[in-house]
Amino acid sequence: MVGSGVELVAIKPAERDEFMRVAELHFRGLSSTFTPHEDWKRSYFETILANPQFFLRWIFSEGERSGFILYGLEPHRFLPRRTGVIFELYVDPEKRRRGIARLAAQIAIRELQLHGPSKIQLEVVEGNEEAAALWTSLGFEKVTERYVLAAKL
Repeated sequence: MVGSGVELVAIKPAERDEFMRVAELHFRGLSSTFTPHEDWKRSYFETILANPQFFLRWIFSEGERSGFILYGLEPHRFLPRRTGVIFELYVDPEKRRRGIARLAAQIAIRELQLHGPSKIQLEVVEGNEEAAALWTSLGFEKVTERYVLAAKL
């Protein structure tokens, strides 16, 4: 999909190693303590690609790969509805502050809306004010806080 100089291109199975390298950079940027466990290394990419309701895309801006976005549809836990979800959005640090994330998000939102979800949701890591500002500017509202008790792996 194309939108004002930004294009989303499906990530192919043959691009696994490159995607995993970029994904690790993304998760390390969210948490400096991120350490990819064996199950993440073994299953993350394959699980995403195996689900036809997930859309894993490279973000290209002006012909250069600038990051990736992962979005999709999930069944509602209790009702016969589907929820659109934006799982991850990563733009290379040297390409940030150029509107790339905004344009990629808008393309993904439009694609999700074509599937008629009851809502589109996402999570922002605590303290990531730039991400919160982006999503708020796109019409998202903060409706909850999530608390997690980490399991010992």
